[in-house]
Amino acid sequence: MATTLLSDSERIFIIHGVEDNLRCDGRSCLEYRHIEMELGAAPNCSGSSHVRIANTDVLVGIKVNYSRSRAEIGAPEPSAPDSGRIEFFVDFTANADPEFEGSGGDDLGQQIAGALSEAYVSKRFLDLSSLCIVSGQQVWTLYVDVLILELGGSLYDAVSVAVKAALRDLRIPRLSVSIGEDGRPEIEVSDDPHAVDPLEMGLVPCFVTLSKIGSQFVVDVSQEEAECTTVHLCCAVAPNGRIATTMKNGVGSLHTHNLIEALQLAQEIGVALHKALDKRLVKAQELSGRTNGFLL
Repeated sequence: MATTLLSDSERIFIIHGVEDNLRCDGRSCLEYRHIEMELGAAPNCSGSSHVRIANTDVLVGIKVNYSRSRAEIGAPEPSAPDSGRIEFFVDFTANADPEFEGSGGDDLGQQIAGALSEAYVSKRFLDLSSLCIVSGQQVWTLYVDVLILELGGSLYDAVSVAVKAALRDLRIPRLSVSIGEDGRPEIEVSDDPHAVDPLEMGLVPCFVTLSKIGSQFVVDVSQEEAECTTVHLCCAVAPNGRIATTMKNGVGSLHTHNLIEALQLAQEIGVALHKALDKRLVKAQELSGRTNGFLL
């Protein structure tokens, strides 16, 4: 993200406001900005979403393929022959930030993709056994492509919300499996475009990023607030409050009591975020193609 230049007076103003639980835009420390969400934003994908939080703009598209042998990309892992696979790819447009022109955003994209993979790796949060076609041989592989159109803070949070929304929008074609004359399974995909099934979502997590400004933790920081932040703690929180993974960014450190406080806040905020998101996802599916927003 491009550096936002602040004077010492501006930094002091932001920090003192946070200490008084009143930020420059009128929000409290633990309040998100307005989140806009659209399902089915990319009609050519099996599932897609478009999410915007202030100046952060994220588009997610999901495509499904199945593999015919272990040698092909997308074949089941030897350690999980009865589970499908999910792979994440994150890319930035040049408009997102001048630093990302060319291959400038590759490192950050790989970091976000790795964080998503780590958050989704456990069956406790997303059981991929429903994507198994033929055990050990053929499985659905979900390719989740994330495109960052614009960058204005809360990147991990916005990406995770967009991914969850796209997974909710995902429709997987129905298959019929029969045994051929050679004894091998033969797969036939239904020609009916309406013969599709949703993904069993389970406890898909969302990221909650807590940034420490002064002595207070803040969510959804603006670009100006980010310049006053010493450390960011990003937690992937499931709807039941369980934390899937955590990571720390920034040059600062956290004492043990600060870390415990941050994890507890992340759990509370994450549960509230999921409740609001699930409620809006239901309405968004009813109003397919229309933009829907919600506030926490």
